[in-house]
Amino acid sequence: MKKGKFTDKCMICVLVTALLAQPFSYPAFAETTSEKIKKAEELKKQTEAQKEQVEQKKDALEDEKAQLQVYLSQLNDDLEEISENLEDLENQVVEKEAQIEATAVELENAKQEERDQYALMKKRVKYIYEKGETSLLEAFLSAASYSEFLNKAEYVAKVEEYDQRMFENLVLMRKDIESREAALEAERKELITLQEQAETEQSKVNDMVNSTSGSLSATNGAISAAELEEAAYEAELKAQEANLAALKKQLAEEQAMSARAAKMAWRDISELTFEEGDRDLLACLIYCEAGAEPYEGQVAVGAVVINRMRSAAYPNTMVGVIYQNRQFSPVASGRLATRLAIGANSACYAAADEAMKGKTPVGNCLYFRTVIPEINGQIIGGHVFY
Repeated sequence: MKKGKFTDKCMICVLVTALLAQPFSYPAFAETTSEKIKKAEELKKQTEAQKEQVEQKKDALEDEKAQLQVYLSQLNDDLEEISENLEDLENQVVEKEAQIEATAVELENAKQEERDQYALMKKRVKYIYEKGETSLLEAFLSAASYSEFLNKAEYVAKVEEYDQRMFENLVLMRKDIESREAALEAERKELITLQEQAETEQSKVNDMVNSTSGSLSATNGAISAAELEEAAYEAELKAQEANLAALKKQLAEEQAMSARAAKMAWRDISELTFEEGDRDLLACLIYCEAGAEPYEGQVAVGAVVINRMRSAAYPNTMVGVIYQNRQFSPVASGRLATRLAIGANSACYAAADEAMKGKTPVGNCLYFRTVIPEINGQIIGGHVFY
């Protein structure tokens, strides 16, 4: 007794779980192989368009990369020229500072020579006028003759003239050195200004080189990403092409099967044997494939299954027909198994009963699908039977 209650509870849990998992709406129609082919071709076209966009993007990035490389090469050439110019300016500044230093020494020597000459001149004058025969009166009185006096006076005048000339030359030389020193200093300042400008330009170009190198690295990264994306699309296209080839092969097989079935023997409905559970199986398949269709369309779906059981080209059992590989999508998706745990509605059971008795609103049709212009057949509701 307890075991029976436990079993009942388990069945209730299974049913509740199945009900919660199943949406309260009619199922979508199954896709036929031809419809799958059409969708696969559309998907392949979309993938090809996406791949083409990626290729165009990659080509644009390659062009941008080439432009960046040319620009970077120009910048590096400019930077090299600026660096060489800067080095030359630095050498000129060092040379100019050496010249200024030498001129400063020369100027100091000239000033010292000027001071020394001035001191000597003062001593000489002092000696002539204070220690020697410095008084013209004394020179006149001491002279033996007027001629001697003139000679002494002329000597004194020449000495004074020499001293004056030497002093004036020293002054001119000092001024010339000072002028050269000032000119050298001005040139040094000009060179330093040029050096500073070159350093600024070097820094600016260096920043541009770094920025362009960064842009080039980013572009290379974008190209790598585009190449990966392109490879992914290429792989996806190959997979889609393989899938499309498989679908076309399957369609050819279906068409061949349909043609073969038309030529093969057909069993009478009275020759079919139905097993226990076949009614539930057919009703649930009808629910999954045509639950939202009019009643006639539900009977037609059941008739397709029965027609396959009657045809020598297909299995002669309900289970064999419905679970035949790649025939009914609710089997592969698991929806049929879920519906079997719940059961179908009364209309689907009634449609299954009529189909199992041999009623067929679609004659000997073996296939059905959603209506599309490419398929010629008998249309009932949203399905075309062929």
